[in-house]
Amino acid sequence: MLLSLVDVIFADVAQPDQARIVIHNAQSFLKDGGHVVISIKASCIDSTVPPEAIFAAEVQTLIDNSFKPLEQVTLEPYERDHAMVSGASLASIAIPFGL
Repeated sequence: MLLSLVDVIFADVAQPDQARIVIHNAQSFLKDGGHVVISIKASCIDSTVPPEAIFAAEVQTLIDNSFKPLEQVTLEPYERDHAMVSGASLASIAIPFGL
């Protein structure tokens, strides 16, 4: 690999599939046990759905792809319908034998 792996990926891409974009980049560039921080603008994903539902769906996408959500913070009153979500990769967490 020409590039070294990174500890953190920050994404503020305002795309409908931004969780997928972050996961794809994490699979290629994030160290085991690394972190991601995503800025989510709900209206860029689906303006017909309540922002809370969008945030929950993005967090669930992270969970479904081996990330543990660490924190979710809305950016109100500074930015309407925005949230920051941080998560940690579970790739390096070993499951004890017999569980």
